[in-house]
Amino acid sequence: MTLANRMVMAPMTRNRAEADGLATSAMAVHYGQRASVGLIVSESVPVSAQGVGYPFTPGLYTDSQAANWRRVTDLVHVGGGRIFAQLQHCGRISHPSLQPGGTLPVAPSPVRPDGQAVTHGGMQDFVMPRQLDTEEVPAIVAQFRHAAQQAKRSGFDGVEVHAGNGYLIDQFLRDGTNHRADSYGGSTANRMRLLHEILDAVCTVWPAGRVGVRVTPENSFNSMSDSDPQRHFEYIASQLNPRDLAYLHVLEGDMTTAARIVDYHALRAAFAGTYIANNGYNLERAQHAISSGHADLVAFGTPFVANPDLVRRYREGLPLAVPDRNTFYAGGDTGYIDYPFHPREEALSA
Repeated sequence: MTLANRMVMAPMTRNRAEADGLATSAMAVHYGQRASVGLIVSESVPVSAQGVGYPFTPGLYTDSQAANWRRVTDLVHVGGGRIFAQLQHCGRISHPSLQPGGTLPVAPSPVRPDGQAVTHGGMQDFVMPRQLDTEEVPAIVAQFRHAAQQAKRSGFDGVEVHAGNGYLIDQFLRDGTNHRADSYGGSTANRMRLLHEILDAVCTVWPAGRVGVRVTPENSFNSMSDSDPQRHFEYIASQLNPRDLAYLHVLEGDMTTAARIVDYHALRAAFAGTYIANNGYNLERAQHAISSGHADLVAFGTPFVANPDLVRRYREGLPLAVPDRNTFYAGGDTGYIDYPFHPREEALSA
């Protein structure tokens, strides 16, 4: 797939969907405004009702949700852009009030995260999740396959399997949260089994070249840890090579503490395909990452919030607008679709 440039709009949850997980017309405008970027990766999209972990996140498991996402993808394509759906299951990062029937969130092991869940009733303490039985894992895989089918019906250009940020697949990958004694726990190969099975399923719907994977080797967000992220994630990256995926999308470092213990040059060397670097990149760092061969594409998050025309601003050396963090998750149009494009020179001279 040919992209217009090497910039990627990183996935950013903004809690703007309707209560039943439907994408809105404002979401279509938001993504359409940013269609000049080479690739948009959508906000995290729950693959099932069980996978929901936050209020007002847009799903891809019902026909109505798929139909509403079509409005988003159509506007992105009208603007000449490309967009992948980021498929996610939150696992233990949920709350009974967000689960069907008020059941417990599921996880690889009964390890409760620190902190609180975001719910429709405000912040509430995380609960002890229920460990998935081995026999239940195929149903999780089927949820990702179904969501991949809905993404195709919705007009997306591909999908990104979210295996990071402390959500269900990441909970299986990292040994701080995976204490299983069955074929999905113990060795790195076993902990990667769920990701392999999900990719097998998703790649029956999409060609491998339209499927990406996101990992966050040392990100502590959502109370995550791993005993040896360098060794474990170099192995994970190398094991993805035979799949010829669209890309590996890596959040480099810890987005909550800015710490960095993993050698990402070594991790990048372990992966032979297209590599997307993410986390705190500005234009100068991004240009160096591309020119040095460290990355093929660079993902930007926060700068895209206030700069729908970020590509043009970087290309022409224009100043960047500063986002209002108070509106990141506030709902409504303010701080979402009301950031202006930079005025053109002819408008300034008029």
